[in-house]
Amino acid sequence: MKKKLSTLTFFMLLAIVSVTAQCCNSSAKESDNNESESVSTTEASNVEVYYFHATRRCATCQAVEEVTKEALTEKYGEDVTFQSINREKQSDHPLIKKHNVSGQTLLIIKGDKVENLTNYAFMNARTNPEKLKSKIIETVESL
Repeated sequence: MKKKLSTLTFFMLLAIVSVTAQCCNSSAKESDNNESESVSTTEASNVEVYYFHATRRCATCQAVEEVTKEALTEKYGEDVTFQSINREKQSDHPLIKKHNVSGQTLLIIKGDKVENLTNYAFMNARTNPEKLKSKIIETVESL
């Protein structure tokens, strides 16, 4: 009986981990980090930030959106555009196909440059939101 219970517990734990991993999975293309950084000052008004999400979202997914909005509003006001896109309701959105988005994804885009902050955002949105805000601002200014 104990063996069956421990086996059942193991499979339930495995299922929970699988569901959590699927919820926060992203396969968007990451930009090439080997490109040389330009020293010239960039205009934040040309930067666009997109957060792709599913209809049902976990607390971390919601925190990524909230912290990103806060960081952009506090630093740039309306100079940097932010758009939250439900990839299930807007499955034909051109950016979903262009950037191969299949999961929760946070992209910062300026022209042809694309920075994918998804993993960093999910690691810090709830545990260290100030660190995420700093990274978002740093990324916007580096483009």
